[in-house]
Amino acid sequence: MIKYLLICFLSLLSFTEPTYKIAKIKYNGGGDWYGDRTALTNLIKFCNDNLKTNIKPEEDVVEVGSETLFNYPFVFLTGHGNVVFSAQEVKNLRKYLTGGGFLHIDDNYGLNEFIRPQMKKVFPELDFVELPANHPIFHQKFAFPNGLPKIHEHDGKRPQGFGLIYKGRLVCFYTYECDLGNGWEDFGTYAGDTQESRLKALKMGANLIQYALTQ
Repeated sequence: MIKYLLICFLSLLSFTEPTYKIAKIKYNGGGDWYGDRTALTNLIKFCNDNLKTNIKPEEDVVEVGSETLFNYPFVFLTGHGNVVFSAQEVKNLRKYLTGGGFLHIDDNYGLNEFIRPQMKKVFPELDFVELPANHPIFHQKFAFPNGLPKIHEHDGKRPQGFGLIYKGRLVCFYTYECDLGNGWEDFGTYAGDTQESRLKALKMGANLIQYALTQ
């Protein structure tokens, strides 16, 4: 009887173990890869609560060139400054993305001029294309009929969601003039935050996770 109960307990324990882990990308070049410190943990909780995902509650950190990159179905890259990928990192990131991985890049303002040349090294044959408002990434659990929401103002430009599409599959989604990750952070982190904008950001983030796990 005791042996039977122990087996049942261990089965229950294994059932509740996290199914997925997601990670923030650590890169070289001097940019603040560690930005949006509370963003991923808040997004994970929102997804686990609303999508019934079973993601490990804490984010991991993974380097671009690490073999452990392949442990994550979804990775997040953000920052304001310089990004540099070595030849080995370029090869590793391409292998990850063409093998089924998904990268979300979020321009935290100032990243654009640095990240585009680096991603061109990863996919020299591809260009970022703006995804239309009817793309499935905007219509997962939550509907965004007008496309990417605007979370924070910087230059007053409209928010844009760009994609790298490899052999028909979206492998990288790049959010520009949006600051989606800032909207995932603890409420009140930034002056002018509203609960409405934060909820929009979390819902759009949940769409990214759902899309990455099911496409």
